[in-house]
Amino acid sequence: MTRLAPELFASLTEPRSGLWLVRHGETEWSRELRHTGRTDVALTERGRAQALALEPVLTTAGPFDHVLCSPLRRAQETADLAGFGDALEDADLMERDYGDFEGQTTGELAQRLGAFDIWTARVTNGEDLNQVATRADRVLARLAALGGRCLVFSHGHLLRVLTARWLGLDPAAGRLFALDAGALCILAGEHGHPVIRAWNLPGTGS
Repeated sequence: MTRLAPELFASLTEPRSGLWLVRHGETEWSRELRHTGRTDVALTERGRAQALALEPVLTTAGPFDHVLCSPLRRAQETADLAGFGDALEDADLMERDYGDFEGQTTGELAQRLGAFDIWTARVTNGEDLNQVATRADRVLARLAALGGRCLVFSHGHLLRVLTARWLGLDPAAGRLFALDAGALCILAGEHGHPVIRAWNLPGTGS
């Protein structure tokens, strides 16, 4: 996959700009480490506490010029509890479609298929990493066109791929960025280059 043009990020790497990322709070499936793509599960009580803990952090960090959210329930709940119930839905922010692997853990899949890695496996009846990266690239392009400070509520693997693309890396490099439920990350610029300013910051509800 080609590297994104540096000029694409110019409006997001200025001092008053940047891209803030929030992974939704805990769900029963995320707690059990089940691959959760399009199954529309709700937050647990802990997940709700994680989302509520983000509200004072994000309020202090704001205002944000643009706020986008995945249409899936767990992301919508997180945005609402964090004080951004009016976030605009963006279907490209949905989690990866895990196809036949949906709802299963890596351990369960390894027992059935042998050594298993979701970052390299062929996902039958789902999305490959390049398809996820294409969606992430579209999100980045839209946000770059908007400019300003942007806030995104989404999902673990989608945000990890988006971060890899932000840095100009192949989508599989997302495997290097562990991201917990309810965590906050900040992508920004340094001397005109996209960088990670903060990563996997927990709220007090974690």
